[in-house]
Amino acid sequence: MTMNGTSCSKVSFDFARDFLPPVYILVFIVGLLANVFGLQFLRKNWKKVGPVNVFVLNLGLADLLYLLTLPFLVVNYLMKRKWIFGDVFCKITRFCFNINLYGSIGFLTCISVFRYLSIVHPMRVRGRLTSTHSVVISLVVWLLVCAQSLPDMFFPKTYHKKAKCFDTTTEDYTEDYLKYNVGWTITGFCLPFLVTVGCYAHVIVTLCRSSSTDRLLKQRSYKLLLVLLLLFSVCYIPYHVLRNLNLWARVVIRRGQCHGWFNAVYVSKQVSRGLVSLNSALNPLVYLHVSEELCTRLRTLLSRAKLHLRLDSTSSTNGPSAQGPEGDIY
Repeated sequence: MTMNGTSCSKVSFDFARDFLPPVYILVFIVGLLANVFGLQFLRKNWKKVGPVNVFVLNLGLADLLYLLTLPFLVVNYLMKRKWIFGDVFCKITRFCFNINLYGSIGFLTCISVFRYLSIVHPMRVRGRLTSTHSVVISLVVWLLVCAQSLPDMFFPKTYHKKAKCFDTTTEDYTEDYLKYNVGWTITGFCLPFLVTVGCYAHVIVTLCRSSSTDRLLKQRSYKLLLVLLLLFSVCYIPYHVLRNLNLWARVVIRRGQCHGWFNAVYVSKQVSRGLVSLNSALNPLVYLHVSEELCTRLRTLLSRAKLHLRLDSTSSTNGPSAQGPEGDIY
């Protein structure tokens, strides 16, 4: 951010370079392992896949699409934000991020709606919600997300004099981008968020009022609600609020003003960028609360690991035998 050719000196521009690479490396490792494990499970149990699990599959694919771009972003920050991969690939990495972000929000919303229909209106939808419906809806979600993200590709992303790759756009187009981003936030985040909150509010009320609902179903619904609240409150809400605030700060700076709150907004926005990337590592938690079989398998693996550690601990505590077969001291 510049003001009349000079930088706004109160803004800590180096914070992102120090903060984001470790976060991206952690997200890449954890997210890749978790999503590959989840997708592998779905592949092996494809005949058992229900309508909701189709959305989970698409959620995993969206995560992998973004995770594969993280090594390039890490290189970018390690090279002091010098982008060496060209303008086209810069736009591709940003497009993959947007597809992951809004695709994740879209598929989480679909899961919430299907949960709502199956719990609140079980008799009306019994036998009517099929995997075919889920596939068609998933295609519609992909098309909507791509349509929302496509205008972003037409904004300049690189500043060749400094070889930078912007996650929004260059300074000359900041004001136009702010208007686009506000509309994008409303359609891509606010509306799906309200639908998700409405669905789960009704689900919780229904479960609390019903005394005949299966106890396991209640537990899984409550846990999935907690996961969704975690994703939205930690990953999505801070990012969208601070992204728009930071764009507004850039517009104000371009108009020749520099205020003390700019630094807090900029630093907070970089933290939110790290948090929003965590959604690719946290989304696999949805696998656990959608698929009971996967949950059971993980519990079995954890039980075996604990037993193995307990046996190793007992063996090391007892130690080796003090005498050999002939009674000689070792």
